[in-house]
Amino acid sequence: MEIDAHAKQQLRGLVSAIQRFSIHDGPGIRTLVFMKGCPLQCLWCGNPETQQFKPQLLYSSNRCIGCASCLKACPNGSIIMAGNGKPKTDRKLCRDCGICTQVCPSGARTMVGMYMSVEELLCEVKKDAPFYRSSDGGVTVGGGEPAMQSQTVSELLRRCQLELNINTAIETCGFADYQALETTVRFADLIFYDIKHMEPSRHRVLTGVSNQVILENIRRLALEGNRKIVIRTPIIPGYNDSEDSIRKLGEFAAGLGKAIARVELLPYHNYGAIKYIQLGRRYRLGKVKIPAPEHLSRLKDIIVATGIAAQIG
Repeated sequence: MEIDAHAKQQLRGLVSAIQRFSIHDGPGIRTLVFMKGCPLQCLWCGNPETQQFKPQLLYSSNRCIGCASCLKACPNGSIIMAGNGKPKTDRKLCRDCGICTQVCPSGARTMVGMYMSVEELLCEVKKDAPFYRSSDGGVTVGGGEPAMQSQTVSELLRRCQLELNINTAIETCGFADYQALETTVRFADLIFYDIKHMEPSRHRVLTGVSNQVILENIRRLALEGNRKIVIRTPIIPGYNDSEDSIRKLGEFAAGLGKAIARVELLPYHNYGAIKYIQLGRRYRLGKVKIPAPEHLSRLKDIIVATGIAAQIG
């Protein structure tokens, strides 16, 4: 559904971060805009701070000096002093109001998630314009899930593409109402589309939702055929890396036709584990090992054998 000019001026998005000088999420040097809020809860998520659609408190114990300023400032009584002389937050009582971050002198307490207008986002994007021109780069919007904020993301990409002539890309998990997803990707030159697992029941165990909507949506996008789609699959040893599972992925991708540019196999990493601690959560894949290069190579060969291009990373 189209919105009028006044409504477009009022659009704001909840953004978790803006990352500059990325070279892995589209052609050239890119600016990544991470939207906050995601309908999936993937066990391996490397950006757990983007899952909830609200600002959240991050606490870095190693930066805390134990001054207790936060304890005195908290209006909800959610902070107590622990045995190690540092404050501890009861996440059940915490309201993520951010008041404790305002009195923390060491930066141990910070908030992730801020509301930004499309105009504010464009100002950030324009700062990197010289790098886009010199590298044929552009802007990639990911998350979280951009389709949860479809109107804001669509207007941002529309202005990047049509007014500023900046290359645009979207990273999506595909779990959305199709109209919202189509609105989100309307002004995207390239779509990175996640498929975590081909079996609906296993997908639900790993992410919290079935993959039926995800697979149907990519079928519809591929039929439109007006933009290239890159399928991305994280390779999590012991969870979704069997040869049979990867073969089914390749066969599915090959059956979608020319809209699919390639399949990218993304090796598991645990770089986001520290963020779970900062959010007061438990990281459940602590014992998972990084996949061996020879195993990744074998999985890539399986994809290629089904008739679709593939790459690792």
